[in-house]
Amino acid sequence: MRLDERFLDELKSRLRPSEVIGRTVKLKRQGREWVGLSPFTKEKSPSFFVNDDKQFFHDFSSGKHGDVITFLQETERLSFMEAVERLAAEAGMPLPAPDPQAARREEARKGLEHWLEEAARWFEAQLRRPAGQTARDYLVRRALPEDQWGRFRLGYAPSGRTALRDALVQKGAKPQELVDAGLLIRPEDGGQPYDRFRDRLIFPITDARGRLISFGGRALDPEARAKYLNGPETSLFHKGSNLYGMAEARKILAQANADARLYVVEGYMDVIAAQRAGLAAVAPMGTALTEEQMAVLWRVAPTPVLCFDGDNAGRRAAMRSIDRALPLLKPDRTFDFCLLSGGLDPDDILRELGAPGLKKALAQTTPFSALLFEREREEVGPLDTPEKEASLVARLRKAAATIADAELARTYKDYLVNAFYQHVRPSEADRKQANRVQYRDRRARAAADLTRVTPEARTAAATLSQAPRPLVAAVVEGLIAHPEVVREKSELLGVQGVGDEGLDRLINDLIPLIEDLGDAAESLVRARLASMGHEDTLRRIERTAALAHAGFLDRTLPEREAGRDLIRALELVQQSVSLSRALEELKGDLFGGAALDSEAFSQLKAERDAASRALTSGELWPEGTLH
Repeated sequence: MRLDERFLDELKSRLRPSEVIGRTVKLKRQGREWVGLSPFTKEKSPSFFVNDDKQFFHDFSSGKHGDVITFLQETERLSFMEAVERLAAEAGMPLPAPDPQAARREEARKGLEHWLEEAARWFEAQLRRPAGQTARDYLVRRALPEDQWGRFRLGYAPSGRTALRDALVQKGAKPQELVDAGLLIRPEDGGQPYDRFRDRLIFPITDARGRLISFGGRALDPEARAKYLNGPETSLFHKGSNLYGMAEARKILAQANADARLYVVEGYMDVIAAQRAGLAAVAPMGTALTEEQMAVLWRVAPTPVLCFDGDNAGRRAAMRSIDRALPLLKPDRTFDFCLLSGGLDPDDILRELGAPGLKKALAQTTPFSALLFEREREEVGPLDTPEKEASLVARLRKAAATIADAELARTYKDYLVNAFYQHVRPSEADRKQANRVQYRDRRARAAADLTRVTPEARTAAATLSQAPRPLVAAVVEGLIAHPEVVREKSELLGVQGVGDEGLDRLINDLIPLIEDLGDAAESLVRARLASMGHEDTLRRIERTAALAHAGFLDRTLPEREAGRDLIRALELVQQSVSLSRALEELKGDLFGGAALDSEAFSQLKAERDAASRALTSGELWPEGTLH
């Protein structure tokens, strides 16, 4: 009986060599490989290696090399078909029935592969031609550089109804072959078939070995009915058992450290972003993960990370994944979760924060068990009655019982119920420890972790980091409102400023402006300053000045009294600036080797520190004026 290559590839992909061979040879993990004593020769030092990623074994002592089929043939003296039959039964795959038409179908499949490859080349060429300008513009907006287009074989399908069909028919394709390959659609009324993908950015889809099996297309017309379109089910492409990017992800894992993770993200561009950052990532094609896809993932990595956007839709998708995966969990097969915050996806994070930022974001994972507990607790709501507490315990027990593996189900039940008592009814010692952990986590979250905040929050943080001290901002606001003080202190202001580069530039423009405008309305002064390039600076000081509670900004205060208090505030600011500059100069002399009186240095530092305290505490100001 002749077996086609696709059946054998599928059979081997469903089995982990280390598991099959590990039943005969005692193996120990060593990096990304497994090592043990040779089953073919007597040796004391292990020289027998098994590589799951590459699906082979190699024995240095005997020189033997092969896959799991070869191993059974060598160690148990089985024929090829006997070894295949045993492995197929283990993998749950029925052997193909003897069929005289099998060779003909195999030839047909090879023909489909050929036309898919021709289509991929044609799509790639269209992306570089004038018709592909819109697609190229889209890629530029997504910050995907041109030197990466070829790596992922991106292409463009023109808007013409039969452009691809005409190109491939000219090369000898039959329209029905292109329909069978999923490239054309045959109308129900029996008309001529037409192109499935039109005016779309094209993403080639391959199997785990990198062979083309279909395409996905992203609409470039915002009015298109479907944003993303995948090829149909064909003899080559089964959407529920394939994952976009798997061939490249396996290459990345094979070249990475042993602790590298496999990530499951939500879309084509997210896969590309992660792989550009050196992370092994794959994606289902527009649907939730199927049981078949989960099995594929576990054959590659024991604990893949399911990564979802942090919005409500992403969280709902994560919870659905829990329900589907829960019955399939085993001691060596589970998932971690990564829920990205701030409405960002991996492609967004790569554009804004680069590869280090993306790696940091995806490293924030939650174990399956912890997210399951969190979900069940949220479903019950506030635990403010004994009935609700009992309901949560019952839900946790029921969830654990869903796991098919009996030992793991018992372990999960114990873990979840213990988690209930620790989090809902903690002991005094547990409460104290929880408070310490909560305080530590709150401090950690307060740090500038840009991967966990929204773009708006990052913008606000950047603005605040650039803001001047409240009293300094209040003084500049006061100068704009009181031109008489500017005129009185113009010489001193021009020479010394207030110690903030942006504010000093504004003051330097304000002095001649006041001379030109005289006692013009404050609104006109602000408008002229904005037109001179100080619009952002005005916004900064307007937001920050209110924090100083400066009395001279009170519009109800008499002008003379307000002006007097403003001058006192200005003198205090400039005193602090002068002392700080003098201190820095003396420190420079000290480190430059010049003699420096330590007592004078200490006295100057004490004066500077006192002035700084006064700036923040308002201790030099009368009560009710500046506090």
